[in-house]
Amino acid sequence: MPGAGKSTIADGLKLRGYDIINMGNAVRTEAKNRNLEPTGPNLGKLMLELREKNGQGAIAKLVVSQIKNSKSKVIIIDGIRSNAEIEVLRKYGTVKLLAIHASTNTRFGFLKQRGRLDDPQTKENFEERDNREIGVGISNSIALSDETISNNNLTKDELVDCSFKIIENWVE
Repeated sequence: MPGAGKSTIADGLKLRGYDIINMGNAVRTEAKNRNLEPTGPNLGKLMLELREKNGQGAIAKLVVSQIKNSKSKVIIIDGIRSNAEIEVLRKYGTVKLLAIHASTNTRFGFLKQRGRLDDPQTKENFEERDNREIGVGISNSIALSDETISNNNLTKDELVDCSFKIIENWVE
């Protein structure tokens, strides 16, 4: 779910040499190409429009060229939202899913601290975003994940270390 710590993990793993592809950045790039301001409501509408027009795996399709151009054996993809996206990604390699869980209050606090333009500033906006994410199937992907980390009381270093150990075990 938004704000659970996925991007924090991705940033930490990038420092450890992993290639990172961010699905949200693919939507932000598409918004820029359409001259849309990258606000939460605009990005949310665009995400839904892309899925309606190009199928539920549409956002994953936006990152396929990055996957194909990567020289890395292991790529961390930040922000998978649906099983349809996972199916698209499986066409290009083995997919393991690490779900990051954090309470609603924890996630809202993280998003307010992050301060990205598309982050919700009110509890109402936060709940709208959560409902949109649930609507595209994120809870199904979380339920079927290979591993889960609870990020309610971890430091950033602990969160990254835990993720790193899980991924290293997958790669062995």
